[in-house]
Amino acid sequence: MKKSFSLYWKLFTSTFLLSAFTFGGGYVIVSLMKKKFVDELQWIDEKDILDLTAIAQSCPGPVAVNASILIGRKIAGLKGSLVAMLGTILPPLIVLSVISLFYNSFKDNLVIQAMLKGMQAGIAAVIINVVLSMASKLVKEKKVFSIIITVAVFALLFFLDINVIYIIAACIALGVAIFLLNRRKEVKGQ
Repeated sequence: MKKSFSLYWKLFTSTFLLSAFTFGGGYVIVSLMKKKFVDELQWIDEKDILDLTAIAQSCPGPVAVNASILIGRKIAGLKGSLVAMLGTILPPLIVLSVISLFYNSFKDNLVIQAMLKGMQAGIAAVIINVVLSMASKLVKEKKVFSIIITVAVFALLFFLDINVIYIIAACIALGVAIFLLNRRKEVKGQ
């Protein structure tokens, strides 16, 4: 199916604007992508955005770029992923290029430092909102196992200071084991 120019343009402008006006990294932009592509444009559903976010987090590289590539692919195929990626990486590239020109003026400016401190509080609030929103979906769907994993991973990271690499490896192994068990049940049921 041939995609129209307006679809690609809307995808580009959406990712460009989200990236341009988002401070706080990938987790903030992912929540805004959900609002834009799921709630507003209704191009993908909420389950897809959660799945794509999980994949984006597990891939090397910035979460925002990975998420935009996956969302663009879901919406408009390979060209869509390229358009979304370009829309996501251009704003930080432009901003960092401009800031690098004026770095010496910015680094000691108290107003700039105060602005950045204020934005940190807003970023924390947005990230907490994303976590609560995603967690409420798990609770509503009564996904007890997912809730247990989430709480366990938080406890391991926060209280026991376990290296994240070990936790990721354990979660991968657990996911593979669950997949294989479910697959085995399907095969026996046929």
